[in-house]
Amino acid sequence: MSRNNSDMQAVSEKIQETSSFVDALYKELDNIIIGQKNMVNRLLIGLLADGHVLLEGVPGLAKTLTVSSLAKAIDTRFKRIQFTPDLLPADLIGTLIFNQKTGDFSVKKGPVFSNIILADEINRSPAKVQSALLEAMQERQVTIGEESYRLEDPFLVLATQNPIEQEGTYPLPEAQIDRFMMKIKIDYPTEEEEMKIMRSMARTERPAQPKAVVKPKSILEARKVINDIYMDEKIEQYIINIIMASRHPDKFGIKKIEGLIDFGASPRGTINLNLASRAHAFIQQRAYVIPEDIRAIAYDILRHRIVLTYEAEAEEIQTEDIIESILNNIQVP
Repeated sequence: MSRNNSDMQAVSEKIQETSSFVDALYKELDNIIIGQKNMVNRLLIGLLADGHVLLEGVPGLAKTLTVSSLAKAIDTRFKRIQFTPDLLPADLIGTLIFNQKTGDFSVKKGPVFSNIILADEINRSPAKVQSALLEAMQERQVTIGEESYRLEDPFLVLATQNPIEQEGTYPLPEAQIDRFMMKIKIDYPTEEEEMKIMRSMARTERPAQPKAVVKPKSILEARKVINDIYMDEKIEQYIINIIMASRHPDKFGIKKIEGLIDFGASPRGTINLNLASRAHAFIQQRAYVIPEDIRAIAYDILRHRIVLTYEAEAEEIQTEDIIESILNNIQVP
């Protein structure tokens, strides 16, 4: 795949036009969210690349606040759904209501009919509820009775998991978790950030609300431009090599992780690494992808797609260690 200079210039100009909202969005969220710049950046990449995001972190790290603030800043409809053991699929997607006066059924749409969905503690609900949401994520439609209803664009699901409290949970199977473009690990704020949080939030009045600085139309226009961002054949091969190394590390001479991987990344990992790296380049206002784009996003794309063996778990080896070994051993173009 090659592209001449005039084409690249045209794409670069499009990026300049359509990416102007990025700085405005960061600035507005900066007024509300202290720290967590990585989370905000990855949520924006998910939004631009049309990919759902799984957030993992202990309670109190501003996950809900960040997601709701993002929805307000881009002027879209937002619904927060608290996943509980007694939640039913109908509570999520909606149901048919019988009208005794007319003798007809009418559709009552559920909270999934929104633009940004926060599925809070998704692993607290049974498999049927998880499947109902994941079907909506994959098909971008919901079936109620005999009718199917398209979900409005942009449609983004941001699900949270608590990593420290596993009692009474229903962990997502690998096949379902693979439908999330990224899995982001949320860390504690630094000491300096913690001080800013305390001074800002330790008040009895309600904190300031974000203003709408972007229209959904701008997000959809940016998605079209992302498709035109240039990716050289060597960069494409670099992505393929990373994915293949997660399945067959021996073929790439990575002896350190042989026998530690049960299953490598799926083809969804390949597709999402490509899309997310283009979105990363777009945010950097570049008309082409470089290896740094791929390396920057690789951990978030792969950490939930690589399944470790019992041996790796016994040795307390983390998925991040495996990804690090792959990135350090695959030749950078």
